[in-house]
Parts: sequence; structure tokens; C-alpha cells
Amino acid sequence: MPDVKPEIILKYFPDLSEKQLEQFSRLFELYSFWNAQINVISRKDIEELYERHVLHSLGIAKTCTFKAGESVLDVGTGGGFPGIPLAILFPETQFYLVDSIGKKIKVVKEVASALGLDNLRADHLRAEQVKEKFNFVVSRAVTRLGEFYPWIQGKFKKDSINAIPNGILYLKGGDLAEEIKESKLKAELYPLSAYFEEDFFETKYVVYVPQ
Repeated sequence: MPDVKPEIILKYFPDLSEKQLEQFSRLFELYSFWNAQINVISRKDIEELYERHVLHSLGIAKTCTFKAGESVLDVGTGGGFPGIPLAILFPETQFYLVDSIGKKIKVVKEVASALGLDNLRADHLRAEQVKEKFNFVVSRAVTRLGEFYPWIQGKFKKDSINAIPNGILYLKGGDLAEEIKESKLKAELYPLSAYFEEDFFETKYVVYVPQ
């Protein structure tokens, strides 16, 4: 197994605690182990884990700093992205990760347990089945924005305590103008190339939709 280290995370998040650095460092070993049994990340992508999955997830943190006591729902989390990297970075924020595929949630629970992430829980559910309300909903390119929005409509807390109002923070790539227009949602685009210099991020965005 190649020795893949999270230097790229430190490059953009230099103020990590020792515990956070240790948790990020263990992600490669944990995902390599689980991915061999339950394929949650494309096999050729596993060596690019820190850039294409962990740092990509943390792009949300460049646009919004979650506060202590806030709660965040990760819809269609797959193997735990963006929820697990965000839960490491924001230990005072509560994260709830859901996915309609049970074996993916098994990986999320195993990784979270190994890392001791007590601010994260995960369930095998569709977004529509979630009854609670949250400050933010995050997701990574699960479907088109217009299809995604009805799943999470009405799942937001009324009161905002953040610098930006409660809403959706959606990781998406490509030319999004048509998709946003089709959704009829008021959306703001944050290009990840403004924060990260690697080529991978040239066409990647965080799409913010206030509730």
C-alpha cells in the first residue's frame, strides 16, 4: 500500500490540532481497508483520497465556518463525504449523515467509530425520511439542484447563528448556469479554484442556497 499523507490538508488548514491531524492521517488507511471490501471510492481514486475527496469536502469550510452547537445534515453521503472531513474540522458541530445505500452507511459508521468522532451519527435513510431540522444541509453532487431541493425543503431551523443564513452548501462541478436557472433557486457560486490551486478544483464549486 502506498504511503499517502495528508500534507495537502495542512497546506490549506495549517491550524489543525494534533488530534485533528491524527484523524486526517488515519483516513487513508481506513478507507483503503474498507474500500477493498465495500467499494465506496473508485479504486483508481483511492491514492488521490486527500485531494479529490477530503480537501474537496473541506471546500465547504472555506465558504462557511460552522459554529459550536449548529447541526448539519449530509444527504447522500456515500462513504462519508463531505460529512466525515467536516466533522473532524468542526468538532463542536453536530453532523448527521444519511444515505439510501446501507453498505455505504456501514463504512461511514466504521470510519467514524475508529476516529472517535462523537459529533457524528449516520443512518441508512433517504433524505425525505429525516424528521429533524438543521442549520445547514451539505451534499456532494448527488443529483441536479432542482431535484435535490424538494428532498430537503422544510428541514431548516428558523434561527441562524452563522455569518451566512441557514441553507444548502452543495459541492458541484462544471457549468452550473443552466442547472441553477432550471432549479429557480437563488444560488451563489463559490469557485474552489479561489481557495485551492490544484488543477482538480478548476471547475469545482460550492453552491450556496439560503433556505
